[in-house]
Amino acid sequence: MIADGDGTMIEVNKKNVTDADLQKKSIKLVVMHLRKKVDPTAQGISRVCEWLDDMEDLLAQETYNRAEYFEMRKKLYDAIEWVMDVDLRGSLRNSWTSFGKAMTKKVPRN
Repeated sequence: MIADGDGTMIEVNKKNVTDADLQKKSIKLVVMHLRKKVDPTAQGISRVCEWLDDMEDLLAQETYNRAEYFEMRKKLYDAIEWVMDVDLRGSLRNSWTSFGKAMTKKVPRN
């Protein structure tokens, strides 16, 4: 409960954040950063761009099926292997690692 302008107390609806909510939000951030790293003119990057489009479609869904996200992580690794630029491939692999870390996040319990 919080006080409004005239001093009366109002109840605030707080959504309980689940591990799935936190993981999905973290993955969304990783995808956003990955999108910024991608150079569309790099040789072999088309598979990564397609993966990003598929991933954004998955993130747009209301449900969170962890198995689908694990499968998408495998597909990202496969797509990264087609990138010819060694530096870009290394940077993309860092995002792949961050994706895995995002999937293990847990909501802190007080």
